Amino acid sequence: MSLVPYFSASSKVWESRDWVYGLEEIGYTGWEIVADGKYRLDNPENFAAVRENLESTGLLATVHAPYSDLNLASLNYPIWRESIRQTCCCIQHAAELTDRVTIHPGFVSPVGKLVPEKVWEMQKTALVEIGKYAEDHGVLACVENMISIKDFLCRYPEEILGLTEGIAGIGITLDLGHANTNGLVDAFLGHVREVDHLHIHDNHGQSDEHLALGVGNIPWEKAGRVIARDYSGPAVIEGRNLEEAKRSLAAFRKWFV
Repeated sequence: MSLVPYFSASSKVWESRDWVYGLEEIGYTGWEIVADGKYRLDNPENFAAVRENLESTGLLATVHAPYSDLNLASLNYPIWRESIRQTCCCIQHAAELTDRVTIHPGFVSPVGKLVPEKVWEMQKTALVEIGKYAEDHGVLACVENMISIKDFLCRYPEEILGLTEGIAGIGITLDLGHANTNGLVDAFLGHVREVDHLHIHDNHGQSDEHLALGVGNIPWEKAGRVIARDYSGPAVIEGRNLEEAKRSLAAFRKWFV
């Protein structure tokens, strides 16, 4: 299969974009834009600057929709509507740059714990609306599996597969770092053929550390072999700086073959 290395650094959303110019030199083909902070695409100045980054480097793009203070499973109706609005707004702008946008699922609020079935209903209803909007804009909105925090939705393969099944315009982003915090790397690897986008970064299984590949305890030799066999497309390596980007790319080229 054909894997294309992209890099993403969510830790830099309040910094300048000068670091992006180093990605091509290191050997990356693309950049995943985390559309938050100074990188929000609904800000015209930000959007123009991001487009300039892409056009002057030749990097391909994917986009990660904003997620701060949003909840697509909220039972607070104005918050739920605003979460959908911001997600769709991001998709609208991202459609000029890419055909893949990653979105976070929602989470269970204290009130939501009293009616968990309603939480899942709100989440699915939100995805149907977002999926229709994404499809109309030529984008696949990919729901990402979450880290080991019990109130987050979509921590398990069966949750994310069941939630997204049959919804037009909606796909799945597999995040192996997130899977590792739940002890579910092998379980998710069994569904690689069913995912549409990929995030890879390392940790020690306890928290979402976003370490360079090979620094934590994810079995990359096995994971890389399975992914290279069963997945093709953008493989977004997540990290914190260009030094980690370089180190991870070397590991990627060793194991994802």
